[in-house]
Amino acid sequence: MSTLRFRYQTVEFEEFDIHLRCLKDKQQFSDPLCEAQALGISSAQWSLFGVIWQSSEILAQKMQNFDITGKRILEVGCGLGLSSLLLNARHGDITATDYHPEVGKFLAKNVTLNNGADIPFLRTDWKDSNLGLGKFDLIIGSDLLYERHHITLLSEFIDSHAKPTVEVIIVDPGRRNHARFSKKMLALGYDYKTIPVSPTVDDSGPPFNGIILNYNRNESFVKQAL
Repeated sequence: MSTLRFRYQTVEFEEFDIHLRCLKDKQQFSDPLCEAQALGISSAQWSLFGVIWQSSEILAQKMQNFDITGKRILEVGCGLGLSSLLLNARHGDITATDYHPEVGKFLAKNVTLNNGADIPFLRTDWKDSNLGLGKFDLIIGSDLLYERHHITLLSEFIDSHAKPTVEVIIVDPGRRNHARFSKKMLALGYDYKTIPVSPTVDDSGPPFNGIILNYNRNESFVKQAL
């Protein structure tokens, strides 16, 4: 059984400092009960949930001033849950989901590091149905479209958990699947626009060539479809 090595990192925002226990690097791996293997997560993919990616930083930056008043929020594929932790610090009504078997443990640890309220978390596959999550006003995620077959799975998962009037925000680092995903979302009744991102997260970061995908649907469309 391998011993994981961690690093502790603080991400600074305008009004909050979010503290994170991360994996030391992407070489870390521990799956003694073969839980990840049973879920189809390879040793090469195992560590990817446990580091901070530019896409997640950009999503969290957008969430730091986003109007969340009265909104029930879902983060899909949360990984370390940087946006969930920030929204939790803002006292938002946030629920987090991910497929990786270790994410819930890391999220709970990081909630404690930030002295926050518990964040509801569910480990789920996008193919799962009848999860009991309910419906949400705002659904967010980052770097979710890294496989072409995820397009249908993700769009239908989002739609099944969206209220009639809903906003969806996804940061995509340029995986080349976003056009097909947007076409699928349009078919489900969502309007969308793309929002450019500045070349870097900060002056010291590497270039970021992705975009923010913003989808909206209102109740009138749902009533017309019935």
